[in-house]
Amino acid sequence: QVQLVESGGGLVQAGGSLRLSCAPSPRTFRSAQMGWFRQAPGKEREFVARINWSGGSIDYTDSVKGRFTISRDRAKNTVYLEMNSLKPEDTAVYSCAASSLVFTRASMVGYWGQGTQVTVSS
Repeated sequence: QVQLVESGGGLVQAGGSLRLSCAPSPRTFRSAQMGWFRQAPGKEREFVARINWSGGSIDYTDSVKGRFTISRDRAKNTVYLEMNSLKPEDTAVYSCAASSLVFTRASMVGYWGQGTQVTVSS
């Protein structure tokens, strides 16, 4: 059974940075598309970013453009989300996602991580 294992969440002050990592288990699992969603309390799950296997196709939701960077290390089969200039409104549980589809909706995702909490204090 495939699992997506996330790490890197935590508490940070506004303006700070965090880096999230996501790797599949087993490491031999490969997915054409990987990325991140987030869900804040009382809100629906929201698409954040997506990257394809080669790294040549990347997509972000508008609210994180210019602040977040998604990348993929194919040798380590790991996806990263570098989050800079964090704002209190970025506070959410961030979940890693994998799919054969070019996804922007949760319904298009085949595999999910358990989620990691990111809290940005003002």
